[in-house]
Amino acid sequence: MAAAVELGERCVSEASVRYELRESTGIVWIDDGKVNALTREGIDACLDGLDRAEKEAQALLIVGRPGCFSAGFDLSVLRQGGDALSEMFLSGAELALRLYAFPCPVVIACTGHAIAMGAILCLSADARIGADGDYKIGLNEVAIGLALPELGTELARERLSKRHLDRAVLQAQIYTPREAVDAGFLDRVTPQTALIDESIDEARRLASLDSAAHWNTKLRLRGDAIARIRDSLPKLGDMLTPSR
Repeated sequence: MAAAVELGERCVSEASVRYELRESTGIVWIDDGKVNALTREGIDACLDGLDRAEKEAQALLIVGRPGCFSAGFDLSVLRQGGDALSEMFLSGAELALRLYAFPCPVVIACTGHAIAMGAILCLSADARIGADGDYKIGLNEVAIGLALPELGTELARERLSKRHLDRAVLQAQIYTPREAVDAGFLDRVTPQTALIDESIDEARRLASLDSAAHWNTKLRLRGDAIARIRDSLPKLGDMLTPSR
C-alpha cells in the first residue's frame, strides 16, 4: 500500500477522475494520462464518485486506464513525507475500506499494472476482472523496506489464496494477470478489448441481486475484518517508519 513504482513513466501529481451513471451502474473512470498514481486529490474525487453511486446506483464499477490500473501512491508525495504523506495514506485507506464495505456490489476492471495501493484496491472489490497481458500485479512494500499496514494484511488474509499469502505479502512476489487469478488478486482475465464490456456486464449481473440480502450478507461475511481495519486506522502512521 505504501509505495508506487515508476513503470517507465513519471508519476503525475493529480489523477483525472470521472463519474457516470450508466443504467443501474455507477462507473468511476480513473485516467491521469500516465500510471494512475493515486494522489489525495484523486482519491477524494474517487470518494465523491462513491458517494454518488451509493445514492443512485445498484452496482459500482471502477475502471483504470488501458495498460495501468494504478501503480500505487504518488511518488512525489512519498518522497516529500510529512503531513501530505499522512493525509494521502489515510485517504487511500478510507477508499479501500469504503470499497470493501460498500453497500452495493463493487466490480474492478483491472486494465493493467496494479502495484501496492493499486493491488489493495483489487483486494477491496467484490469482483475483479483483469486485462490479459504483460502486466505486474502485487504488493511490493516489503521489497522496498516498508511493513504492510493492517489494512493490507487484513485484506490479503481475507482475499488471497492461502497458498500464496506468504509469497504475496511477506516475499513481495509480483504476478502476471493469469498468475494473479490463482493468487486471488483477480477473479478472471480477458482480452483488453473485451474488458470494459465484460466488466459492465458483470456489474449489471450483480446489480440484479437483492440489494438488502447482498448488503446484510456482506456485513456478516466481512464484519469482523471491517472492524479490525477500522480499529487499525489510527495507527496508520506507523507504516511511515521503514521496517528496519
